[in-house]
Amino acid sequence: MTATGTGTGPGRAIAPAATAAPGIRLTAPAPGWSIDADVVVVGSGVAGLTAALRCAAAGRRTVVVTKARLDDGSTRWAQGGIAAALGDGDTPEQHLADTLVAGAGLCDEEAVRALVTEGPDAVHRLIEVGARFDTAPGSEEIALTREGGHHRSRIAHAGGDATGAEISRALVEAVRAAGLRTIENALVLDLLTDAEGRTSGVTLHVMGEGQHDGVGAVHAPNVVLATGGMGQVFSATTNPAVSTGDGVALALRAGAEVSDLEFVQFHPTVLYLGPDAEGQQPLISEAVRGEGAHLVDAEGTRFMVGQHELAELAPRDIVAKAILRRALEQGADHMYLDARHFGAEMWEHRFPTILAACRAHGIDPVTEPIPVAPAAHHASGGVRTDLHGRTTVPGLYACGEVACTGVHGANRLASNSLLEGLVFAERIAEDIAARPAAGAAGAPESAAGGPGAVPLPLLAPETRITVQRIMTAGAGVLRSADGLAHAAAELDRIHREATEAAAGTAGTGGAKAPEPGVEAWEATNLLCVARVLVAAAQRRAETRGCHWREDHPDRDDASWRRHFRITLDADRALSVRTTDTADFPPTAAVTP
Repeated sequence: MTATGTGTGPGRAIAPAATAAPGIRLTAPAPGWSIDADVVVVGSGVAGLTAALRCAAAGRRTVVVTKARLDDGSTRWAQGGIAAALGDGDTPEQHLADTLVAGAGLCDEEAVRALVTEGPDAVHRLIEVGARFDTAPGSEEIALTREGGHHRSRIAHAGGDATGAEISRALVEAVRAAGLRTIENALVLDLLTDAEGRTSGVTLHVMGEGQHDGVGAVHAPNVVLATGGMGQVFSATTNPAVSTGDGVALALRAGAEVSDLEFVQFHPTVLYLGPDAEGQQPLISEAVRGEGAHLVDAEGTRFMVGQHELAELAPRDIVAKAILRRALEQGADHMYLDARHFGAEMWEHRFPTILAACRAHGIDPVTEPIPVAPAAHHASGGVRTDLHGRTTVPGLYACGEVACTGVHGANRLASNSLLEGLVFAERIAEDIAARPAAGAAGAPESAAGGPGAVPLPLLAPETRITVQRIMTAGAGVLRSADGLAHAAAELDRIHREATEAAAGTAGTGGAKAPEPGVEAWEATNLLCVARVLVAAAQRRAETRGCHWREDHPDRDDASWRRHFRITLDADRALSVRTTDTADFPPTAAVTP
């Protein structure tokens, strides 16, 4: 452990996995077509497109695969902005300090230092690509605001509250101008590996009309996962419908390590649409509080004052817990965000997107408080990487929300996510460019879809909502041993029933195995991620960051200042290890 209290982190040098991929794959037809490349980037958010542009600029034949359209990922939904030490008096050291505090003792300080030191230049390079940030009145300087956990105004924004949309626009235009090969409407299925267990590409399914259709393969010695988050594992989330944990599930099947999956950040101020609201919910950016909005209860009392030195601008886990605590005390299911004092002009100029979303749901924040409640927002954990984005599978990289770089620890600092995607995507491209350009990857000899690979039982598409409701009830903002045990049992039941259906042993009148397809593959990925998340949350018997255990309400550094590293063994059992001397044995009967 370090003297600064930042934990051991994911480590600077990642050793390759001890064994090749465990031979687990999604049930899918064999690839009917293939293309060759040097690099395949899976995902088209800030991380994926930045990595693709950098790799292409280094002379690597680069293919971008994305699940929907190029601009349909989570990046374009980002409202608040991108954090970097850009203002007078601010420094990377101050940004580092705020990030470490938010991470609750589990940040990798070296990773955070790389983020905050390289961040300002990375933002300026993004501007060179074409991103246009808002400027201060009468000035060409970037306008900066504050968000939760920041002691300085260091959040750059665009279009008032449309930062992600502007960044996405600039990067998509740059990719198209550069002539990069892109495959849209394509769900990545599994990693391809050669006989030595090294990456040799991916299989994917292209939906709809295009140059390719159906299941195919991109053969490449370098694969960059930038698939975004897994918010759709919960019934209410700020994430788009495409955020089904595909990258984490693929990495687990390929034998890679994941870490910190129990730390799911629930954004404290999501527009409350009623107790039965499900799917993607409108986000009320933290920047609204940064500009002076107050959290109040139904009686108009500000309840964050006295809870934390930053009041409404405390780190997100603290605000989310305070909202739920107040709601429980008052028998309510939501609180309110009051920004009526902004006036119509400020709302229309600074937060036009949020204003429109609220009004579309019958709420006018100019004249009334906004009902808000926490909802799943960002995964602080993911596929474990080193400082160059390398995973434990040679040739497989990860960046953005799908990755666990060690930057976020137990709780992401507001607006660090866009910066993380930007900085570590550049680092990945530098690492790939520094290696000799390989020829086209040959046909994989040992692959996820190859001989002997075990196909996973597919989930029926309608099971997706059941998984989401189980996760929200048992592994949401408030967790306990009983709730997590019930969630684990229910998820096990779903997996068992799917296995029986796939084997044809469900009995007379039993469910039939679904046909392979996008909805079944997504549901299967969600179940895999959900079971791993619950397994990690069961083991962390403390409250830390955005992981809140009602039965263990205190943080316990003596026992739990550690990271879980999770893999799937060759027999598909879940192996859980920690970064210190204590090891957990593989858990019985936990399969993907």
